[in-house]
Amino acid sequence: MPTFTPSTLSAKEAKADLLVLPVYEGPEAGPGVKEVGKALSADLLAAFTDNGLKGEMGESLTVPTLGRIPSHTVLLVGVGKKSEANAGVVRRASGRTAGKFSKYGTVATTLGLAARGASTEDAARAVVEGTLLGSYRFDRYKTEKDKDEGPKEVLVLGHSVDRKVERGVQAAVVVAGAVAWARDLVNTPSADAVPEIMADHAKALAKEVGLKVKVWTPAELEKGHFGGVLGVGKGSAHPPRVVELAYQGGRAGAAPIVLVGKGITFDSGGLSIKDAKNMETMKMDKGGASAMLASMRAIAELEVKANVVAILPLAENMPSGSAQRPGDVIKHRNGKTSEVLNTDAEGRLILADALSLAVEKKPAAIIDAATLTGACVVALGEDVSGAFGNDRALVREVLAAGDAVGEPCWELPLFKDYRRQLDSPVADIKNIGKPYGGAITAALFLKEFVGDTPWVHIDIAGPAWTDGNDLGPKGATGVPVRTVVRFVQDRAVRPARSRPR
Repeated sequence: MPTFTPSTLSAKEAKADLLVLPVYEGPEAGPGVKEVGKALSADLLAAFTDNGLKGEMGESLTVPTLGRIPSHTVLLVGVGKKSEANAGVVRRASGRTAGKFSKYGTVATTLGLAARGASTEDAARAVVEGTLLGSYRFDRYKTEKDKDEGPKEVLVLGHSVDRKVERGVQAAVVVAGAVAWARDLVNTPSADAVPEIMADHAKALAKEVGLKVKVWTPAELEKGHFGGVLGVGKGSAHPPRVVELAYQGGRAGAAPIVLVGKGITFDSGGLSIKDAKNMETMKMDKGGASAMLASMRAIAELEVKANVVAILPLAENMPSGSAQRPGDVIKHRNGKTSEVLNTDAEGRLILADALSLAVEKKPAAIIDAATLTGACVVALGEDVSGAFGNDRALVREVLAAGDAVGEPCWELPLFKDYRRQLDSPVADIKNIGKPYGGAITAALFLKEFVGDTPWVHIDIAGPAWTDGNDLGPKGATGVPVRTVVRFVQDRAVRPARSRPR
């Protein structure tokens, strides 16, 4: 990982192997382009245009400096329309550009200065996050690794070297590192990430950053009435676990924020088995648990002044002679029973137990994240998470946190009339509704287990996995680590008022 150094140097003064300068759509010169062009006795915008480029996001042009300025090579990078340039655009441009850094030992960039309306802290943070997220690679299983290690130092130009900017840079390094760790956990093949191994990762993390940890064994889950977790895990040779992590950064006795993450380490669909194609990426079904685990890492390392608990139900959903069957009835931790009509609607079953346990913590708020429904992907596509909640103010807080860090999330309705679709003739509730509106009925199922506790469910089935985007290669994205960390940080600064019950 490179060292990120805020610097007051101008673009023409900086000494680096690669100097990155933004170009707005038009093209129009971004920060540093005119002064560097003058120093080079060259019209950089004309060169950009002559190569058929307009400044749209992702366009780039390399220009040698021929020794006329301290930096060796200039990279002009399109950042889109000037009127739309913000911290999110800078993050994306930095991420897209990071793939070009591998052969350079030092990099200097004015991309942060292209963010209009952003504080210097947020702009610097966007550059650092984008660079680290965009340079992520998962090569653990490759026999030949990439020999180009990338830059050892990145100069973030044009920013005063003050405590706020330094804090923003440091926070970005921590959060991006946590996102990379979440990506690693999700990208790890399921054979190497069964529930017990995931629990071991949690225990190692707790020891590393000073968290309290409890791992519920299968025998303890039986005594604790975790019928959903045990039912889903029955078909696997690898028994389920539930992990609890606790971070005490706020005042003693203050109600915690509880984070819950779906941890299906592999989802075959159980006896309601998926087809082969739809199983290919099902190691991603531990995305929610991985993100919440990584969020706890970042929250602890940032020493956020809040009390936070994470609850991670972990199970492998496999078909076998011992697997639960369609039509089975299970009892959850809060005493409610559910009829399992489709064993591929398993995430809500393990979350029901985890949410029931979360309520017992008497939390200020519960946030759960889960790769829960294909229906949410149909509704919002692959880049936007869906948010459901029983507290509109809390939903707005989560959406604002996502907007601030560039993880888009959209509120979907908990349409109460659809609840009747989950009525069961033999149990309190059944685990599937009609074919349409599946993201809503899944959220309504979860709502049964939170009572009046303020709660938001984030369905990350779309954005948890990518075929490749501005912030990284094909594979896990680490969504919604950045949203969750920002939400907790915001809550630590501005605690929510108690809600009328």
